[in-house]
Amino acid sequence: MIVIRPIHEQDREALWQIANQTGAGFTSLQSNRPMVDKKLAWALTSFKQASQQPGTTDPDHKNALYLFVMEDTQTGQVVGTAGIESAVGLDSPWYNYKVSKQVHASQQLNVYTMVNTLMLCSDHTGFSELCTLFLHPDYRHSKNGAFLSKSRMMFLAAFPELFDANIFAEMRGYCDENEISPFWEALGRHFFAVDFAEADRQSTVDKAFIAELMPRHPIYTNLLPNDALDIIGVTHESTTPARHLLETEGFHYTGYVDIFDAGPLLEARVKDMRSVRESRQYKVKIVDSNTTDQRRWLMANSELSGFRCIMGSLSYEGMEFVKITREQAAALSIEEDQLLRVVPLSSQP
Repeated sequence: MIVIRPIHEQDREALWQIANQTGAGFTSLQSNRPMVDKKLAWALTSFKQASQQPGTTDPDHKNALYLFVMEDTQTGQVVGTAGIESAVGLDSPWYNYKVSKQVHASQQLNVYTMVNTLMLCSDHTGFSELCTLFLHPDYRHSKNGAFLSKSRMMFLAAFPELFDANIFAEMRGYCDENEISPFWEALGRHFFAVDFAEADRQSTVDKAFIAELMPRHPIYTNLLPNDALDIIGVTHESTTPARHLLETEGFHYTGYVDIFDAGPLLEARVKDMRSVRESRQYKVKIVDSNTTDQRRWLMANSELSGFRCIMGSLSYEGMEFVKITREQAAALSIEEDQLLRVVPLSSQP
């Protein structure tokens, strides 16, 4: 069975192996051993603190990382990861570009021109972020990608007090077959004098240099070459399915893009996300077998550090109970009459 659970100390090597597969542009998890070790330590500390002080609103505990892994219980192999950062930009600046419009007009000359501009900003400081989503290629089937991504929404629904009311996700921007970003070559390289992959790596270590080197004035996009202009807000082909998935959950593009590759940023209110809004809790009844339709459901227990989420079929008994199999109950670490949160994997039957 495939199970989503919080990352553990024994997952250190598995996380390192995933980091070696992510590629350029995957800012939140790169092939950098100190960075991977730091991310694991951050996640372990975050789960520990949240468990010790449930429901805390202390600002010292807001900057947390809740990192999950997908485990194939038959093999014991970790095959994916996904995370939620509780509040970005609280201990180091968080930047992106806001795409705005500038109008230049002259009645005397009968000229009216409207052009897009890029302005460096930190408008999303304090927002929560969906991050670090990666699934091993061998498991990119049977709706596992949607399962991995949406399992985080079950955690958000269970523990909203740990997060901001607003949440976003950065989508990887376009790169060519050589992992070169036309946007970076047209803009960022002039201020950083390094290639795209190196700048992306450096941003994960220290974002302060961005403010020191990037221009503070609006950048007129019509001055960029067409290959850079055309990809502002465009999603990398490998990330396009993830974008579509988030859009079905209520996320939308509001005109903010990444400063390196111009990938779009999608936003939503946590309470408005479909899986959060439509999820419900029921008492559990454990049965030997379930006969129901083939609709896929997300199921999650109510634990924090012991969080478990699976995907599968279930059935209802009245308005109060949901029936699951013994195998499902074992995977969820849940017992009879305990509460189980459920929601359809998608809005379509």
